[in-house]
Amino acid sequence: MERADERTPGAPRLAQGWCALSALHDRIEAQIERALQEAHGLSVREFSVLDVLSAQHDGEGGHFRMTALADAVVLSQSATTRLVNRLEDRGLLTRYLCPTDRRGIYTDVTPAGRELLERARPTNEEALAEALAAAERRPELAPLVAAVRAL
Repeated sequence: MERADERTPGAPRLAQGWCALSALHDRIEAQIERALQEAHGLSVREFSVLDVLSAQHDGEGGHFRMTALADAVVLSQSATTRLVNRLEDRGLLTRYLCPTDRRGIYTDVTPAGRELLERARPTNEEALAEALAAAERRPELAPLVAAVRAL
């Protein structure tokens, strides 16, 4: 009888690589989450939504509908809507009807949201750099950190 690793060459390595990538992501996200919460009262997801929406522009395809925003921040549409609601309640986002398609609703960052985002960016970058440096010291994560740094 064949063993699993004989039937699927590379499967254990593939699984190990996936586990390492998942561990790297979780470590980085946890460190950034702590830093953003402590300094700015923002979660990683809230920061991501503000960051993505701050890059909108008035050109073609420059505004995100909720489905596109959900894809960009890798959340379900319902979770994205709840997150946008919370940020809107805090005065960080505002919604408006699409001028060319009254069925479409867009979301934009308010001046208060932009100000908070700009204050939070250095915190995000510093926490990311610290998390990568710590992960780099772990042999199983070092190649992944090198790949991230090479991007």
